[in-house]
Amino acid sequence: MNATALRPILIVDDDEAILSSMELALSDEGYPVVVARNGRDALELARSASPRLILLDMKMPVMDGWAFAEAYRSQESQGGARAPIIAMTAAHDSERQAAEVAVDGYIAKPFDLNELLDLILRYSGN
Repeated sequence: MNATALRPILIVDDDEAILSSMELALSDEGYPVVVARNGRDALELARSASPRLILLDMKMPVMDGWAFAEAYRSQESQGGARAPIIAMTAAHDSERQAAEVAVDGYIAKPFDLNELLDLILRYSGN
């Protein structure tokens, strides 16, 4: 098992139902998971947990996905680890929103679990 496989997936979403169902589904698939309910908390977790992948809701209180992505890249440029970011959004223009924030990928809500698992495999390497 490689070192990436031991690093958790960080799920960032302010919707408790989405957060808990994703956490349960990914844990059931064998992925270690950490969760945050806003971008500010996610930034702290990203520093301490060094996630292998970040699943990021765009519209949240305290710090939204756009502000998180900018702050995360700023800490990355100061020598922090880099995890791919997958934007999760219910917006009709999800592809445009993902391009605006320059994330690695995106998934439109609501999404199919298999579609999410495919993205995780593609961007986390396992």
